[in-house]
Amino acid sequence: MNKVKMSIFIFLLMLGVLGVVLAGCSLGNNAVDEGPNKKELVAAVGENEKQEGENTEEMAGKTAAQYYYTANEGGSISKIDAATNTIINTIELEGSVHNVQVSPDGKIIGATLVPETGGHDEEDESHEEEGGHGEGNSGKALFFDVESDELIKEVEVGNHPAHIVFTENGNFAVVTNNEDNNISVIDMASYEVVNTVETGIGPHGFRISADSQKAYIANMGEDTVSVVNLETMKEEKRIKVGAVPVTAGVTSDGKTLVATLNAENALAVVDLETEKVEKIEVGVGPAQVYVDVNDEFAYVANQGTKDAPSNSVTVIELALRKATAEIITGKGAHGVVTSPDNKKVYVTNMFEDTVSIIDKGQNKVIETIEVKGVPNGISITE
Repeated sequence: MNKVKMSIFIFLLMLGVLGVVLAGCSLGNNAVDEGPNKKELVAAVGENEKQEGENTEEMAGKTAAQYYYTANEGGSISKIDAATNTIINTIELEGSVHNVQVSPDGKIIGATLVPETGGHDEEDESHEEEGGHGEGNSGKALFFDVESDELIKEVEVGNHPAHIVFTENGNFAVVTNNEDNNISVIDMASYEVVNTVETGIGPHGFRISADSQKAYIANMGEDTVSVVNLETMKEEKRIKVGAVPVTAGVTSDGKTLVATLNAENALAVVDLETEKVEKIEVGVGPAQVYVDVNDEFAYVANQGTKDAPSNSVTVIELALRKATAEIITGKGAHGVVTSPDNKKVYVTNMFEDTVSIIDKGQNKVIETIEVKGVPNGISITE
């Protein structure tokens, strides 16, 4: 009996071990089966995250749409999609819009408006007359929301406002009052004129240094550029540059000033430390000038007159102090700006109501679009 009992015990023990082994195999098989399922699950989650990322990028792209604007003398502002070069809105206004400028944060578009009783007759001929813009035309600076196009504020400035420029720190917007021989400084927190600073005769186009401290203003009625200190709110000095300076620009390092000399068919290049002036020949009747983001090139729009319009942009390589290209655009090339990515140049052609889009690498026009109403100033969002 003992032997029989022992045999039964051993038999049952073996069955138990076998059961455990079989159970283990079953668990192992389940684990093996779970592996692909887990991989599939991870892959699915990863795909969802990827899709979500793409959707986020797409939404960000839509939110950060890029626009450029033209100030139209006929009484409007054109808002143009930079991706498609199509006009997506026209803001109609009563009066003549001479200049537009996008704020540094890309949220506001500023514009200068001359009432309908005025006009902008000097654009039909040249910029050679003293002072430039007619008489007694009290004007306004207008501020619009970039996304909604809604008017934020209307600010009364001086007689015949010409250009508007924001300080890089966003604290002020500055307007040149061509007939008053001064500038209006607008506090962007309150939208109020907080200072009026005297300049030379016929202040017109200008730029502000990257540190927001100084404005360099071309005085059309004389041969100077006013240097205005925006901290003391006083004119520091006037630099003689040449006959009928229409628009000025300054490099980002604050070392070099440029100014178009309408009566000399030249660009003045000024060393701001020594005030030494070099003159470079450009096309006939230069109007605006724009220095690209790398301070490498200055682009000069050659307007001419309505009876004898010019139709080109002169490219100046600043390091060499020489013209390196002449790009044929449309009649009456006036306003000019480069894109933030430094790949394109946009030029308004006043006497044929168009904008030329230039490829900087090729130095040639790659597209021309129609913008009605005598497009003048131009600006682009970052």
